[in-house]
Amino acid sequence: MTEDETEPASPPHDLPAEKAVLRAMLRSPEAVADIVEILVGDDFYRPAHETIYTTILEIYGRAETADHASVGTELERLGKLEQTGGRGYLLTLLDGVGHAGPWIKEAERVQAMAVLRRMKQAAAQIENHTAEGTAENLDRVIDTAQAEFFAATSRRRIRIPTAHPLSEILEGALDEIEAVGSRQHGGPSGIPTGFTDLDLLTGGLYPGQLIVIAGRPAMGTSTLGLDFLRAAAIGENRPAALFSIEARRLDITQRLLAAESRVALHHMRGGTMTDEDWARLARRMPDISAAPLFIQDDPYSSFTELRAHCRRLHHQHGLELIAVDDLQLLNYGTRPLGSRYEEVSEISRCLKRLAKELDIPVVAISTLNRGPEQRIDKKPLVSDLRDSGALEDNADLVILIHRDDAYEKDSPRAGEADLIVAKHRYGPTATITVAFQGHYGRFVDMAGS
Repeated sequence: MTEDETEPASPPHDLPAEKAVLRAMLRSPEAVADIVEILVGDDFYRPAHETIYTTILEIYGRAETADHASVGTELERLGKLEQTGGRGYLLTLLDGVGHAGPWIKEAERVQAMAVLRRMKQAAAQIENHTAEGTAENLDRVIDTAQAEFFAATSRRRIRIPTAHPLSEILEGALDEIEAVGSRQHGGPSGIPTGFTDLDLLTGGLYPGQLIVIAGRPAMGTSTLGLDFLRAAAIGENRPAALFSIEARRLDITQRLLAAESRVALHHMRGGTMTDEDWARLARRMPDISAAPLFIQDDPYSSFTELRAHCRRLHHQHGLELIAVDDLQLLNYGTRPLGSRYEEVSEISRCLKRLAKELDIPVVAISTLNRGPEQRIDKKPLVSDLRDSGALEDNADLVILIHRDDAYEKDSPRAGEADLIVAKHRYGPTATITVAFQGHYGRFVDMAGS
């Protein structure tokens, strides 16, 4: 019985395009290198094609030639030759005519059909979730539906990870240790924060980490968060995003310009910029305007909505760092989860899950309670984190900001700030002293002040 390749009732697929992709891979190693950047195995509709595809990649990964003979031999060794059509089918693939387009176009068509199939499956899943939804679990249903939709439409999909044997992981772990050692004098292995001693302590900011920056109002938490983003986007050309719940994007941009150009912020806001100020600003503008930094200042009715924005922006621009300012201004959903403690606990757990899902560091800016002001030395403790102990539990790194001159104007430590690393999941804690240049809206290393 002949295979009907255009059966209307079947899920979206294009078998000629799948065959054209496999034909190109069997003929050319260059095609394999291009196509592997576009497709994964389950993008193929026909299971036999997926098996042939993964077998070609296995042979290619061993730096061997993946032609019809070697693929046939490998399939036979794996006991999968007959179920994929035998050597005769491989020859048919190799010698067929199929579509005349270039292999990248064919691969993109196979991928497009796979996205359409997943969207159809996601629609069915979303319909099931909606049928089971209630007013009480509305936000969870919305979040699940968004996750289903983004997983279905993402061209480079995030999958539920499989469990890997330790023996498979060891080589990669040792390679990373070696790479960190080789970079010991060349900067952090993670995303640099812009602060030498902090980077030496932490190795930078790593994918999957939740970093909490906390302090009392006016201590500079938003400033430090923007410093991290500047170091990543302007200093390292890494795509980064700030999700600001309160500040306007124009205000944030002015603070960024002041920090980068060393032009006093009050000169910008007061209309008193000098010729030298304008010259400094002009010198920094090319680097600033080229930086892949995105600022979202739209009002968010809920964390569910903000998370959807994060996923979308990450999908569009490949973000490597996200900062959220600030946590205390967020609600989890359109309906509160109960107490504020429970709500902030759920938000912190979701931020950690978001960091792991997107595989990037997420910086959460938070406000401390009044505990420091009730102590003689005013120094904050991690127990001062406002509204939720779960924020400390979920964080990989907690940085508390303290400035003596915020409490005592004539302090001998005026212009200094302590970055208190109160929690460090993968290393020691410490207090790092930096300079606070409030007129420029930035923190800097003491040596650079």
